[in-house]
Amino acid sequence: MTVETGNQRELITNARFVLFDFDGPVCRLFAGHTAEQVAKELVTWLERQGLRGLLTEEERVHPDPMVVLYAVNRRHPHSDLVAELEERLTQQEIKAVSSALPTAWADPLIRTWHALGSRLAVATNNSPRTVADYLTTRGLADCFAPHIYGRTSDLDLLKPNPHCLNRALNAMGAAPSAALMIGDAPTDLQAAKEAGVPFLGYARNEYKAKQLRDAGAQDVVGSLLPVLQVLRERA
Repeated sequence: MTVETGNQRELITNARFVLFDFDGPVCRLFAGHTAEQVAKELVTWLERQGLRGLLTEEERVHPDPMVVLYAVNRRHPHSDLVAELEERLTQQEIKAVSSALPTAWADPLIRTWHALGSRLAVATNNSPRTVADYLTTRGLADCFAPHIYGRTSDLDLLKPNPHCLNRALNAMGAAPSAALMIGDAPTDLQAAKEAGVPFLGYARNEYKAKQLRDAGAQDVVGSLLPVLQVLRERA
């Protein structure tokens, strides 16, 4: 398995600052603690508060907990209710860390990039507390510290808004052109474009690859191994 194009190789070798999305390129957070169950728990909590009517029937059965959170935020933006729901989602994410599945080759890729002197950050829609807990369990926290930029209660700033990428770039003193974003969703691609950061898509299956390519991604890999191999050639 090799990097498919010269452009991909150039993206990898030129990156002095690497911004990782979390759930996907680094791990599958809900591998053992399903996102669908988390979404159901958020819906159940809303119903116990007498707020079932806030969600449409489609939103009540959607398997993505972020859909529930976005729906409530649209109807009650920046409210205490949104803050409470976001905290409940964060607690569920933290619970999921113990059963999260590391993405194949992610750990050695992170360690190798760090060892070669590139600065690393996480730019994610997950809670930064979740990310910090996961990285600590994998012995990777020092590769990123202190650059973890994630979800706040202001949901308008989540990707595709480039806010978390811009925070990372500003904190590291990085020119966007010297950075690389590795993400697995069209929202990652859009945020990278708006921030002026080159993008490398990671897709664990053909469905994810098609989503990225349909959104305009030019460079997509199905495994992190070829990325690691390019770095090891530099070492």
